[in-house]
Amino acid sequence: MKKSTTPFYDILGISSATICLVHCLVFPLLTILPLGLSHNPFIDLIFATIGLFAIFKIIKKSSLLISAILVISMALIWMSVLSELFLDLHLDLIFIGGLGMIIGHFLNYKNHKQS
Repeated sequence: MKKSTTPFYDILGISSATICLVHCLVFPLLTILPLGLSHNPFIDLIFATIGLFAIFKIIKKSSLLISAILVISMALIWMSVLSELFLDLHLDLIFIGGLGMIIGHFLNYKNHKQS
């Protein structure tokens, strides 16, 4: 019997999306302090790439609802990251996308545990 790696990708996705969401919520507060920190959109790009890798592995085996949540959330994240990289425009879509990624991966993980 072939061992499924979907829970691994769900855990990777949940972890990456949670760290990304915490980063996006806390980092602006840290830039207020005189620590010499500045925002680097390439960090967001790294999180988005990890998330993209995880959802490509998951959407093949998940339900239509979970796949839609993950794909729409990832699209929102990529729109936000790319607008910041190329247009120097910060969109708050990344927060909604990060929350959607956490929810989608969590639902898929719970669905996989029930099977």
